[in-house]
Amino acid sequence: MTEAPEEKEESLFEAPPMAEQERMCEAILFATAEPITIRELAARMPHGCDPAEALVYLRKRYEGRGVQVMKIGDAWAIRTAADLGFLMQKETVETRKLSRAAIETLAIIAYHQPVTRAEIEEIRGVSVSRGTVDQLLELEWIRFGRRKMTPGRPVTFVVTQTFLDHFGLENARDLPGLKELRAAGLLENRPPPGTLPGPESEDDEESTEGQSELFED
Repeated sequence: MTEAPEEKEESLFEAPPMAEQERMCEAILFATAEPITIRELAARMPHGCDPAEALVYLRKRYEGRGVQVMKIGDAWAIRTAADLGFLMQKETVETRKLSRAAIETLAIIAYHQPVTRAEIEEIRGVSVSRGTVDQLLELEWIRFGRRKMTPGRPVTFVVTQTFLDHFGLENARDLPGLKELRAAGLLENRPPPGTLPGPESEDDEESTEGQSELFED
């Protein structure tokens, strides 16, 4: 008779069934616009829950559906299936202008990260203006990385989770090819960085000619 209350008290701290944990993760992901980490999920869920395991089941349950549970960097989100993105464009397309210099700089950072300003300039063959880098930082497509262990300890640049989220990528190793980048409006039908016909000035590249449209999801 004396043991019953103790058993009841212990049961209060038992984690909900895994199916219920799945539902909790699903609800949080649907209600959260930005990708959310395992730690953040655990902080919102009852004590003893295992959101990492719940996400494994939830991700499998959404396979082949119109929306998918995706890992983006070290966070998770529910996103439209990649092959159905075209259905959303009319409702969500927002035109933004990026100069040719910004487009090429972003592409170089994406494929060569972590990369310094000097390395970007060496690949492009022209100087990179501060305005170009500031524009990409403001859009949160790139961020500062670790300083290189070279003379002067120059700062490096890497792409952000926002960039990965835009393309539905888990990490930078899954970066799309040139065809996919052009289809998304990130690159135009130009020679890839490093193969441009002769040196140009940054001022020429900052003109409105050659600007590209970026589609934000």
